[in-house]
Amino acid sequence: MAGQTGADPGLAEPGALCAQQGHRTYARRWVFLLVVSLVSCSNAMLWLSFAPVADIIAEHFVLSMVQINWLSLVYLVVSTLFGLVAIWVLDSVGLRGATILGSWLNFAGSVLRIVPCVVVGTQNPFAFLMGGQSLCALAQSLVIFSPAKVAALWFPEHQRATANMLATISNPLGVLVANMLSPALVKKGEDILLMLGVYAIPAGVVCLLSTICLRESVPPTPPSAGAASSTSEKFLDGLKLLVRNKAYVILAVCFGGCIGISYSFSTLLQQILCANGYSSGFSGLCGALFIAFGILGALALGPYVDRTKHFTEATKIGLCLVSLACMAFALVSLLQGQALALATTCSLLGLFGFSVTPVAMELAVECSFPVGEGAAVGLIFVLGQVEGIFIMLAMMALTVQCSERSFSTCQQGEDPLDWTASVLLMAGLCNLFSCILVLFFHTSYWRLQAESGKSSSSQNACPGAEDQESPPETTP
Repeated sequence: MAGQTGADPGLAEPGALCAQQGHRTYARRWVFLLVVSLVSCSNAMLWLSFAPVADIIAEHFVLSMVQINWLSLVYLVVSTLFGLVAIWVLDSVGLRGATILGSWLNFAGSVLRIVPCVVVGTQNPFAFLMGGQSLCALAQSLVIFSPAKVAALWFPEHQRATANMLATISNPLGVLVANMLSPALVKKGEDILLMLGVYAIPAGVVCLLSTICLRESVPPTPPSAGAASSTSEKFLDGLKLLVRNKAYVILAVCFGGCIGISYSFSTLLQQILCANGYSSGFSGLCGALFIAFGILGALALGPYVDRTKHFTEATKIGLCLVSLACMAFALVSLLQGQALALATTCSLLGLFGFSVTPVAMELAVECSFPVGEGAAVGLIFVLGQVEGIFIMLAMMALTVQCSERSFSTCQQGEDPLDWTASVLLMAGLCNLFSCILVLFFHTSYWRLQAESGKSSSSQNACPGAEDQESPPETTP
C-alpha cells in the first residue's frame, strides 16, 4: 500500500485517503513552486540586463543601438516562433523535464554572453551576445507557461490562484531587479564583465536546484480531481478544442492584446517620456513603480480569488481599471512638468494590469478544461507576443519627428519624436480589448465543476473520507 499512496510519505501533509480515490498535498510542492519562480526571475533578469546600460554596452563592443535593442527584442521573436513547441514539451515531456531543460538553457545562455569579455580578440562579440540571449529566450518559452501547470498539478483547489500568482510575479520581479542592478554595476566598459558574471551566478544556482530538487513532474497522489484529469487531451486535439472554444478565443485575443500593450509600454516608455522633457532616471522610476505596484496588487488579489472563485469578475473589473489608467497615461504623458501624475498613472497601470494576469491565466484553464494547462496558458502568451510585436511596430510607425522641441531630453543628434498618435492608439486598443471581453466573454468554470462532481462521488463511495487541506465548503 505504501507504493500506492506515493513515495516519501513523510513529505506528505496530514490527510486521510479513501483507498486510491482520495487526494493528497505534499510539502515539496512549495519547493517546485520556488524553483520555477527562481528560474523565471533569473530569466527575466537576463532578458533586460543590457537595456538600462545600452549606451555603455554599445560603446564598449562597438555596436549600434539597433543591435542593442535586438538583444531584448529577440525574446519576443523566439517565443513567438517556438511557443507552440514549448507548449508541446510542457504538456508531453512533463513539468520536471521542461523546467530542468529551461534552467540549463538559461544558464548556458548566461555563460555564452561572457565569452566576448574573457576571450581576448573576439571578432564578433554581437554573435555571442545574441546567441546567449537566444538560448535564454528559448528557456523563457519553457518557463513562462509553467505557473498555471504547477498550480494545477501540485496545489489543492483553494491554493491554485495564490500559487499561480507567486510564480507569475517572479518574472516582473526579475525585470525590476535588472533595471536597478545593471546601472548600479556598470559605470564604464570595464564593468560589463562584472555585470555578466553577477547575472550568471543565480542562473547557475537555479540550474543546480532544478536538477537536484525536482524529482517528479506530478505528485504520487493528485491534490484535486482536476489534477487527476490534467492534460487529458492530446496536444493537437487540445489545440483544436481551444480554437473552437468561443469563450477561450475571446479571452486569448483580448487578454493577449493587453499583454502586447504591456510589452510595448515597457519597451517604449523611455522614448515616450524623453520627448516631453523627462529624464531617463525618471523613466526608470516610472518603470520600477509599474512593476512594484503590480507585484503588490497580485499579492492581494491572488488570495482573494482563491477564497471567492470570482475569476471572471476580477478579470473584467481589472481590465476596465487598466483601460482607465491607460487613457490617463496617454493624456498626461503628452504634457510637461507632470512628474507626480505620470508616476501615479504608471503605478496604477501596474497595480491593475499585473495583478490580474495570474487570475486571467487561471480563468483560461477553467474555461478550456480538460485541455492541458500548458496549452491553455501558453497560447495566450504566444498571441500576446505576436500582438505585442504588431502594436509596437504600429506605435513606432505613427511617430512624427518634431525638431522644434527644445525641451526634449532624448539622445543628442536625433530629433525627438511626437508620440501623440501612438499613445492614443495604445489607449484605444486597451479600451477595445476590455470592452469586447466585458461584453462577450461568458463561461462556466469547467474544472471546478468537474472537481465538485468527482468530490461528491468519492465522498458517497467512502463516507468519512476527509482531506485536511480541502476548503471548508467541500468538507463532508
